Parts: sequence; C-alpha cells; structure tokens
Amino acid sequence: MAGLLKKTTGLVGLAVCESPHERLRIFMVKAEPDVKKLEDQLQGDQLEEVILQAENELSLARKMLQWKPWEPLVEEPPANQWKWPM
Repeated sequence: MAGLLKKTTGLVGLAVCESPHERLRIFMVKAEPDVKKLEDQLQGDQLEEVILQAENELSLARKMLQWKPWEPLVEEPPANQWKWPM
C-alpha cells in the first residue's frame, strides 16, 4: 500500500487514519447481503478469514487492557535487552 496521502486532517485531535480501507470494511459487510459479492469486494479474502482476524484483534485488545503496555516498566530492563543483533 502506498504511504500516507496526507500528513494532517486539519482537525484538532483527529489523526490521519493510516488504513482507511481496512477501517471501512464494516460498511461493505453491512451493505452487501450476497456472500460471494462481498468476498469479491474484500479483494480475495474469505469471510471466514475476516471473521478470524476480527476475533484475534478483539482478543489482543482485551489482553492489552490487562497488560497495560502504556504504563512505565516495573523495573529497568537489563543492559542491551533491546539491542539486536548483539
């Protein structure tokens, strides 16, 4: 996919969406009742794959709420932990 088409929306607090096409798939699902046509619109993805992807994303979101990766580390990491290759 090409890079971002724009750097800003020009609206305070509203970031540019990096993947608007993926975000808008839900509108295709709601608008197209025919399964075959919908799979064609999803550019080769089978509906089962899309459902599995959504379930995996929801599962990860729930885990992230438990993990709280946005909070500071409990203790400092060992030296060179984030360095690769060593």
